[in-house]
Amino acid sequence: MTNYKLSNQAVGALMMALQKGLMEQCDITELLKDFDLSNTADGLVVENPPMISVPESESEEDTVA
Repeated sequence: MTNYKLSNQAVGALMMALQKGLMEQCDITELLKDFDLSNTADGLVVENPPMISVPESESEEDTVA
C-alpha cells in the first residue's frame, strides 16, 4: 500500500473549497469529489482548484473612519 501526502498547494485548494462553502453556504462534498489529483515530488496536487469570486467592495479610503 502506498501512502500519499498533500502538497501545500493541495492544502490551499482544500482551504479554498472550505471558504467557498462558507461564503456560498453550500455543501462542498461534490467539489471535493471533483478534485483532479496528481502525484508529484511535493505530494498530491489539485489540478483544478476551486475559484472564488469576491465582489468589489468600497475602496479602503471610503471605509476608514
